[in-house]
Amino acid sequence: MVAPNFFGNRTLDILSKAEREGYGVLAQVCYDAGMAIAFVQAAERCRSPAILMLFPITLAYGKGPFLRFCLDLAHQASVPIAVHLDHATDPEHIELAFSLAEQGIAFDSIMVDASHAETDEENINLARPYIGRAYKLGIPVEVELGRLEGGEAGLRMISDAKLTDPEKAEVYMEGTGASILAPSIGNLHGTYLNPPNFRQHILVKLYKAFKGRIPLCLHGTDGLPDEIFVQCIRNGVSKINMNSWARDPYAKTLREHLSTKSFPEAQEAATEAFASVCERFFILFGSAGKAPT
Repeated sequence: MVAPNFFGNRTLDILSKAEREGYGVLAQVCYDAGMAIAFVQAAERCRSPAILMLFPITLAYGKGPFLRFCLDLAHQASVPIAVHLDHATDPEHIELAFSLAEQGIAFDSIMVDASHAETDEENINLARPYIGRAYKLGIPVEVELGRLEGGEAGLRMISDAKLTDPEKAEVYMEGTGASILAPSIGNLHGTYLNPPNFRQHILVKLYKAFKGRIPLCLHGTDGLPDEIFVQCIRNGVSKINMNSWARDPYAKTLREHLSTKSFPEAQEAATEAFASVCERFFILFGSAGKAPT
């Protein structure tokens, strides 16, 4: 299956520019309105493109009204911001996203995650029907080749990681028809109990094969040192997913300030804590100042 030409799609336009110019795009998970507002404010202050992500558990909680809020917030920003559904694994979550798209409340992109499959062939067979339906709705799809260990925030817990085989990547992407690839290079979801061992040579080979056609996405970024981010971007990654880096300071600040301040004051402090973390990564990834003027 060949991916259609998603001319003007926000996610793909943002990532294509990042790949051409050699910087990374922060794709940050947001769980509530405060986080979403903080993320957009940070992107605007840094003049950076960005991707606002929702986990399926958040979509199931807020449904159409919350997705519409995030889409309006992102699309009305003064910098390019897309809204992406991350790790859609369970059929009910994918069906919810499709149902909302049919009502005119559509993500700019989604991840159909079939990486729990035992084989690449099973992965393709599970993902392909959903990808075909997504394309009819005008939504490009990200997929994971290989399997990341770990789990977080309502995602499936995976205990047996499988590295991406670059030699199989072309067949896999053609088989699924997907538009974005998230490889397994030694990264994992959740906390690294041992120093990360990223196989950068996998990224190098994938980037050589897909440059200009299929953007690469890095998952499993909690607690990584700055130099790994920089190396991954240099080796071809353009979308960098993040979860707890900004989430945890937001929750900690809100909790601490509620004991002594009013709710609006506590929320403002938490918003700033979240935004400050995002700003640091916009600068580190090289995307600050890259939004069109």
